Amino acid sequence: MELIYAALLLHSAKKTINEESISKILSAAGIETDAAKIKALVAALEGVNIDEIISKAAMPVVPAAPVAATQSEKKEEVKEESKEKKAEEAAAGLSALFG
Repeated sequence: MELIYAALLLHSAKKTINEESISKILSAAGIETDAAKIKALVAALEGVNIDEIISKAAMPVVPAAPVAATQSEKKEEVKEESKEKKAEEAAAGLSALFG
């Protein structure tokens, strides 16, 4: 996966995607490089239009606000479920006292 990220980073920086560049990026990130895998990736990307592939694979961008609202709603649901569970446990404890 790191190899792909390195290639995409080079592409976005408008740099040549070659074995040396990918090796430098991985080394700078502290990732052990595998020359055979790097060579295979460079060969596989030769003649590939990366911009075209990205445009076909790109997902539509969703505004952050609805996601944030959904997350806060989920947190509220979890809190409500937690309160309900505690109430049920308390009721079960009381029923044990009165048999």
